[in-house]
Amino acid sequence: MTTPQDAIRARRKLTNKIIAAHDAGRLAPFFDSQVNLISGEGGLLMGAQAVLAAFQAQFGDPSFITYARTTASVTLDAEGARAAETGTWVATWKDATSSGPYLAVWKKSVGQWVIESETFVTLA
Repeated sequence: MTTPQDAIRARRKLTNKIIAAHDAGRLAPFFDSQVNLISGEGGLLMGAQAVLAAFQAQFGDPSFITYARTTASVTLDAEGARAAETGTWVATWKDATSSGPYLAVWKKSVGQWVIESETFVTLA
């Protein structure tokens, strides 16, 4: 049986592949409808539609290549219904990169892990 930690790690790897393919529509099932995302520069996106629109805008930038998140740890709550994922991220464009740490909060919803919130910090 797959552990929740392994399921979250697998879903993260899949989001990385979908982002690399520039397919914003396929990201929708990974986000809670009320997701909040704080970008590396501190901007706040509220709701899945806003997050997906931001991805679509990035994918329209001809210099954008990908975002890649690398999971360092996944910690579950006592009930096994929420989890905190920490790691590092890298954003790549043809002529630049940005990177830093991130925290993602996942929750179990209808048998699947979805992202409830994400915070990215740009340090490089």
